[in-house]
Amino acid sequence: MKRMKRWVLLFLTLFSAALWAQEKRPLNVLFLIADDLTAEAVSSYGNAACQTPNIDQLAREGIRFTRAYSQYPVCGPSRASMMFGYYPSATKTYGYVSGREAVGPNRKSWPQHFKDNGYHTARVSKIYHMAVPKDIESGGHGKDDPASWTERFNSQGPEWTAAGEAELVQGNPDNTLTRKGGNVMTIVKADGGDTVHSDGKTALKASALIRENKHRPFFLAVGLVRPHVPFVAPKKYFLPYPHENIERPPQWPGDWDDIPERGINYVTSDNAKMTAVQEQKAIAGYYASVAYMDAQVGKILATLKEEGLEERTLIVFTSDHGFHLGEHRFWMKVSLHEESVRVPLIIKAPGVAPAVTHSFAELLDLYPTVAELAGLEVPNNVQGKSLVKIMKRPRSKIRNMAFSVSQGGRSFLVRTRKWAYIQYNEDGSGGAELYHMKRDPKQYTNLAVDPRCAKRLAKLQGRLLRKLEKVRTNDLR
Repeated sequence: MKRMKRWVLLFLTLFSAALWAQEKRPLNVLFLIADDLTAEAVSSYGNAACQTPNIDQLAREGIRFTRAYSQYPVCGPSRASMMFGYYPSATKTYGYVSGREAVGPNRKSWPQHFKDNGYHTARVSKIYHMAVPKDIESGGHGKDDPASWTERFNSQGPEWTAAGEAELVQGNPDNTLTRKGGNVMTIVKADGGDTVHSDGKTALKASALIRENKHRPFFLAVGLVRPHVPFVAPKKYFLPYPHENIERPPQWPGDWDDIPERGINYVTSDNAKMTAVQEQKAIAGYYASVAYMDAQVGKILATLKEEGLEERTLIVFTSDHGFHLGEHRFWMKVSLHEESVRVPLIIKAPGVAPAVTHSFAELLDLYPTVAELAGLEVPNNVQGKSLVKIMKRPRSKIRNMAFSVSQGGRSFLVRTRKWAYIQYNEDGSGGAELYHMKRDPKQYTNLAVDPRCAKRLAKLQGRLLRKLEKVRTNDLR
């Protein structure tokens, strides 16, 4: 009997020690980022046509930010800004770089900070900039930052050359071409299953890394390249989206009449010579690509749950920027209009109750937010702000505006709760746009040309200049 009591006592001691060790173990980080995903295409953000059940489930379990903004609506500079925690305007990082070129060897990236604090950091596919489709076709590293990772993996895929039914809907009004490579809207209803393509391979590898590293703290960054063009997905993902049923965005008569020349996006239905049917097919192809990407998110999250890591892991889901789907007859990104610059952002943290917040957030805020949630010191040089206060009290705020730049740092956005102000050139010589976002959320009426709004215009111009001055005082040398 005494021997049995000793064994029971020993078991309870060991069990308690194991529980204590588990409780003290640092939180894992799972960072999921889609490519060119506008918040307008996520069903939990109000799109009834495009279904994203796995992202929606995460949104129900975490904090969903309705006002999250990219700092530059182009892949390379957006990702550099996010991964190093600084505004592109602080370093003139406007090209397709990792960000390391601007900050030098002594500034730590977001994953590097975790690596230096004992985390196993791994990258799968596109986190820093990769050219899509070029780097995905070759399986190369793109503009990656090696110092950020313990290990890194690429997910090679056929992209626009994939076997299947293909159609080019951009610059092809006579339908003489079936497909074309590069940054254009080629649609491929592909043969085969999910793992023929990059994102399917990424989900497999990410799941394997979760299993391999479940006994140590990890920072796993997973880049999903859809819905970036080309719109390639297995055929089954196109079935819910027959193009004949797609409703194009409403068009406003004379929509471009009050927009400065610089405000007309670089890809439009006019210069892309798109027919109405091609516009419908482009939207359908984008939705199918989103659905395919969402399915891969589901696989990764399921693995996390299967391995019993869900309650020990911080999960972040977002995109590098948005994407126009025919609003104002604009397509792609670069524009500082809402569809191009606003992104979905969901953060799920153990012990934090699910909620929806309308407080402003910027992508460069992720670095200090996740560091604080994981109990790490936040480097004092980063320009982002921790969102932890908002996560605990969703009606609180840490920002009174969002700020973004585009066109090589020569166009600027100041987005407040009521107003969206876009200025072209620092002196305003390229014109401006001003929208009342409560009365005109689709940005049809440019009030910058209305004399009655002169005082409001001057006030927002002043806010922009003060923001630029503040951003540029952060010495990154």
